[in-house]
Order: sequence, then structure tokens, then C-alpha cells
Amino acid sequence: MHIHTYIPVQRLQPFIRNFLVVESEQGTDNSVLPDTAAVMAFRFKGQVSSNSAGNSGILPAACISGIRKTVRVMQYAANTGTLIITFRGAGAAAFFKAPLHEIFEQSMPLDALTGTRQLDSITERLCAAANHTARFRIAEQWLLSILQTRMPDTRIQAAVQHLATAAAPLKIKDLCYQLNISQDALEKRFRSQVGTTPKQYAGIVRLRKFIARYTPEQTLTAQAYDAGYFDQAHFIKDFKAFTGQAPQDFFRSPAFW
Repeated sequence: MHIHTYIPVQRLQPFIRNFLVVESEQGTDNSVLPDTAAVMAFRFKGQVSSNSAGNSGILPAACISGIRKTVRVMQYAANTGTLIITFRGAGAAAFFKAPLHEIFEQSMPLDALTGTRQLDSITERLCAAANHTARFRIAEQWLLSILQTRMPDTRIQAAVQHLATAAAPLKIKDLCYQLNISQDALEKRFRSQVGTTPKQYAGIVRLRKFIARYTPEQTLTAQAYDAGYFDQAHFIKDFKAFTGQAPQDFFRSPAFW
């Protein structure tokens, strides 16, 4: 598998982390861990399938996947190419009017959120493009054309930032106090613009940080306590759902995005 990374123009950077072109010449399976934002994909050749709880099968040529709390396995057929757009926390809300919690743990055809005729044109151009840089530019220009002009929700942007950068797990009631917003209002707006609840989002952040900071020089139990887990059984259950493996097995040979 070959992965090429492209950084968007400055105007898109507050909303989009990067563009990835994923190529599989011989066919492969890849475990994808839950992340903190929605993902959009355009397949320009081959076939891609998803194997995950409640949402398995061949993916459409243009699709969008919401935030997940469980691992999924992507199955790339031989000679497959896909352009993937990875959003930032609340970034997808800048392009689509539909509430993003409706695609939580789901992958759906992109035309459910945008026009079919427009997508057909984009997909055809991506298939016919001479190289990956041209594909990246085509997708970038399309996203610039559908970028919403309304002002971003600064409280939700701040909530995402606080949850992503907190040194220790942040209680949602404390977050509401910091942002001067009721918990009910935060929950509603966060789910709509990010695609999950603040609590679920914080859980994804915590586990991704745990994996990134893992060291074999310290016991898993000690590292789980440092990450804010006080119940080992709860930690192991969450970790298995997140990665598909027990912690010891995962860190023995991790292979994921």
C-alpha cells in the first residue's frame, strides 16, 4: 500500500487536516482506528469494502464516514486508488448543512449530503486526472466552492480544542463552565457540528493519546491509570472496541492509521 499526503490551501486548513491518496496494487486489509472527525473519500479506481459493526459491504465511489468509537477494517482490492479527505474536529460542518451525528458510526453515499450531478462530474474528473496532484487540486477546488460562508461556532471550536489538548481527562461540566454554556446546549451543538457527544469525543482523544504515548518501559496498568482510567476491566473493554485487540496483542504488532 502506498499513501501520498497533500496539505490543503490556507483557506481550507482550519477545516481539513490533509488529503490522502491511498493506492493498493495487490490488495490489502487495513485496520482504521476511530478518529476525531468525519472522513470523505472518492474512489477513482478499483473497489473498497468496509468490515465493521453495523456497516459492512462495498463502499460507493463517493462516500462520507462519520466519527466512530470502534475499529473498522478497510479491504482494498487489487489495483485500487482512493482520494481521502480527513477533516478536523468540527471541520465537516463548514461544508454540509446536515447534522453530523446522523452519520455517527456510519458510511453513506456522499450524494446524501450534496448533489448527485455535481458528484458525478467530480468523480469522472478524478478518474480521468493525469496524476495524484491533479486529483488533489480537483477535490480542493470543489471543497472551496461548497465552503459555507456563515460564521463558525466559536464555542464548539473551543470545546474541540479544549478536549483535544487537555493534559488530563476534562469533565464535561467543567468544560461547560469554562465556555459559559449550558450542558444541554453544548451537547446539542457539539453532536450536530462534530458528529458525536463531547464525552464520546473525549474518550476517542484519550485512547489515541494512550496509544501515541505508550512505552514498553512501563506497565499497561500504570499507563492506564496515568491516562485517567481507574478500572482496568473498563480500560481493556474500551481498548478492545477501539482497536479490535487486547492491549498486549495490539502493541506487539500494531498496524493501523
